[in-house]
Amino acid sequence: MLLPPASLMLLFVAGLVLMRWRRRAGKAACLGAVALLYFLSTGVGSWLLVHPLEQLEPVLASPASPAGAGAQAVVVLSAGRIKRNPEYGGRPMPDFICLERMAYAALVVRARALPLLVSGGFWAEQDEESLAAGMQRVFDDVFQLPVRWVEARSRNTSENARFSAALLKQSGIKQVILITDAMHMRRARLSFERAGIAVVPGPTFYNESGPFNPLRLTPSAENLRRSHYAIYEWLGLAWYALAGR
Repeated sequence: MLLPPASLMLLFVAGLVLMRWRRRAGKAACLGAVALLYFLSTGVGSWLLVHPLEQLEPVLASPASPAGAGAQAVVVLSAGRIKRNPEYGGRPMPDFICLERMAYAALVVRARALPLLVSGGFWAEQDEESLAAGMQRVFDDVFQLPVRWVEARSRNTSENARFSAALLKQSGIKQVILITDAMHMRRARLSFERAGIAVVPGPTFYNESGPFNPLRLTPSAENLRRSHYAIYEWLGLAWYALAGR
């Protein structure tokens, strides 16, 4: 899927080419690409995309909140990873988004004494360790928490749900607390419910937002990353709606 900034770069190049025949139209395309890139790179632009997405699912009032009283397990989804880390002997480690999910999952598991499932397959065929196996290792080494189930085949959210549901149903699990970041929460919940698992949302990793100040009009790579992720999730939700998921 071609998302900003790559799509905006293509629009800018297309505008340059178009200017040879339709100067005004080409110039408008170039200016539009630059304007959109600036907007998506600001705190204001990213907030307008991110904030509504993060409010789609309720936050747990606390790790032991009564809202999840009927849950029988905790499921935490993988995100990305850093492939080689010299400080860990060159081993791969979960990236910062995945670690945020894992840290919150650890709090919830300890507060409720529930079994834990980690979900995430291989990024590439040559990988020696699945994302889920890496998460299990970190839960053991860093959080000192056992993992009951390791789902290591999935390549996307839909497969996270389908393959995890198969493992959970074998153990009679019908309802889980699902841990992922707040922007991903709605799409993840829909996927698990479609797979036949009732979900108590456990969103985490909210993007900070405060009162407006002029610095939020300053572009940054972090704001562009947030905008990119939010657009991806909005498009994913639109696809789910069109596909009847």
